[in-house]
Amino acid sequence: MATKEEIVKSVPQTGFFGHPKGLFSLFFTEFWERFSYYGMKAILIYFMYDTVQNGGLGLDKATAASIMAIYGSLVYMSGIIGGWIADRILGTRRTIFWGGILIILGHLSLAIPGGLTFLFASMILIILGTGLLKPNVSSVVGDMYAEDDTRRDAGFNIFYMGINAGAFISPLIVGAVQKEYNYHVGFSIAAIGMAIGLFMYTHKQKQKLGLAGLEPKNPLNIQERNSILKKFIAAVIIVAVLVVIAAMSGMLSIGSVVNFFTVIGLLAPIAVFIWMFTSKKTKKEEKSHLLAYIPLFITSTMFWVIQEQGSTILAAYIDTRTDLTMGSFKIPAAWFQSLNPLFIITMAPIFAWIWVRMGKRQPSTPIKFAFSLLFAGVSFLIMIIPAITSGGKELISPWWIVLSFFLVVVGELLMSPVGLSATTKLAPAAFAAQTMSLWFLTSTAAQALNAQFAKLFAKITEVQYFGYLGGASVLLFLVMLILSPWISKKMGNIR
Repeated sequence: MATKEEIVKSVPQTGFFGHPKGLFSLFFTEFWERFSYYGMKAILIYFMYDTVQNGGLGLDKATAASIMAIYGSLVYMSGIIGGWIADRILGTRRTIFWGGILIILGHLSLAIPGGLTFLFASMILIILGTGLLKPNVSSVVGDMYAEDDTRRDAGFNIFYMGINAGAFISPLIVGAVQKEYNYHVGFSIAAIGMAIGLFMYTHKQKQKLGLAGLEPKNPLNIQERNSILKKFIAAVIIVAVLVVIAAMSGMLSIGSVVNFFTVIGLLAPIAVFIWMFTSKKTKKEEKSHLLAYIPLFITSTMFWVIQEQGSTILAAYIDTRTDLTMGSFKIPAAWFQSLNPLFIITMAPIFAWIWVRMGKRQPSTPIKFAFSLLFAGVSFLIMIIPAITSGGKELISPWWIVLSFFLVVVGELLMSPVGLSATTKLAPAAFAAQTMSLWFLTSTAAQALNAQFAKLFAKITEVQYFGYLGGASVLLFLVMLILSPWISKKMGNIR
């Protein structure tokens, strides 16, 4: 197996804005992957609940929002599998390629009119494909730089811009195409986007990426392969038998599947945390760090509960309760999904400048987390105003939606990059990669909860829904302020 030094030397180190030449390929691979994912996601909920006459599937809004939430939950969860396959079997480069193939097939399944069968086939393919591709592209970026390379952070910032640029542009294009033609043409654009990304990834790959990500870092030996293969086959058989039994007994329904994966989404992070905390490999000081991580995890989960509803509950709200007319032009509802990445692109440099400027005077990690909840909560609480003034019937101004998205992005910039940094610092040495997986499971848990909250939205008033969730977030903000000294103490020397 090649050493880190050999891998770095194999990569041309001058090319893309003074960075390794391979950064160009990976930047646009991730740009087009996010383009395809967020383009698809921007119109998917509308496709699910729109009438059959309009080209949709005719599901009710609550069911559509629940399916969207579980879909997002499983997408985040699948990254754990993708990381394991890359590390133990294929290596990151080959894992990324096959992930891209599955994603293309997933979007093509949506591009073909095939009802619920093709919808669920598409979701399975995209869940697996995204799990294989997304975490491993970041890994290859890291492989191209030496550990002490001062360009490393800047390289990841450029890469991160690719993510948000793709997420910003795609809803505008896919939304406009869907409005002008139909849903299936819109999904075709997403498939084309991923195909372009995969081409840019594979074109002259050896010359640009060298040995980066070529070999698995901890490959399975023959005995391990045979053992895992047997367990995998046994698991597939058991799942297949359970599915058949559930179908024959009438228990297999969309609602029961949503409830099952809600439980899985909530139990997964708990199981991972208990496994790390009780391990003999975790030192006493590291257990203290993990205890400090619990309130940070809960805070992050609450934040994502609200943030992720921008593509489910709020997306439907934009479509049905918002005045989208500007003269003779009607704004495509999908365009509002570009607000989040737009605000991130414009405000992330400002926040980075503020933290650098404040230096050691900047708020602690628990305080930043706490205020992220405040902004998230207020982003929902302000929606009470148009809900009341409109009487729950008249269309509201789109500026309320813009303000809500803006506030939640402020919270995201206080929490998301800080959380990634804190996770790497608080992780037990023996579980560095697994702890990063635990961080992404905050989104898994949040989306699992949202699958149930989507049902609640149809049963109570808008004022109650936005008030309950927004109020819960603000209440947790106050709890975090009270707990912050204890959390900081448990974090030890880590700030």
